[in-house]
Amino acid sequence: MNLSVREIQEQDIPLISDYWVNATSESLLAMGAIKEMVPDQKYWQEALLSQIKSNYAEKQSYCTIWLVDGEPIGHCNVNKIIFGQEAYMHLQLWKADKRQSGLGTSLVKLSLPYFFQNLQLKTLFCEPYALNPAPNSTLKKLGFDFVKEYITVPGSFSFEQPTNRWELSLEKFNLLF
Repeated sequence: MNLSVREIQEQDIPLISDYWVNATSESLLAMGAIKEMVPDQKYWQEALLSQIKSNYAEKQSYCTIWLVDGEPIGHCNVNKIIFGQEAYMHLQLWKADKRQSGLGTSLVKLSLPYFFQNLQLKTLFCEPYALNPAPNSTLKKLGFDFVKEYITVPGSFSFEQPTNRWELSLEKFNLLF
């Protein structure tokens, strides 16, 4: 099995928008999101195309595509970017049969250099739903430092929830990877 990561391309936009728009209420709730708040296809098309066309210093979000044997199976993106400083990471395995297999950990590891190098980050944060074990386990395995659990609304289509804040500094990234 060959794992690889690349920057998002226009051909990936329907894959990401379909993942979100067609997700079940149950799967979204498990991630801490609300189906009725998920943006429509047009939003995803415009937002992702804008991301692709922006230079690194101007990106509001930045996405890598995860591939297994050349087939896209998920994505990892950052938002809340302060170029040269920090960003907040999100990880999504689209294919249910690929989850809980260790692939997420390996693919996040391959995505990290894109974020640290291209956005010149000093700190990368990730704030998964505290009750969703998969991303929390992945972050711990990768060496992210647990900062705190707190109640917040972590995303634009999330509900108020217990959220874990994890962080990886540039110094630790350079030591581990």
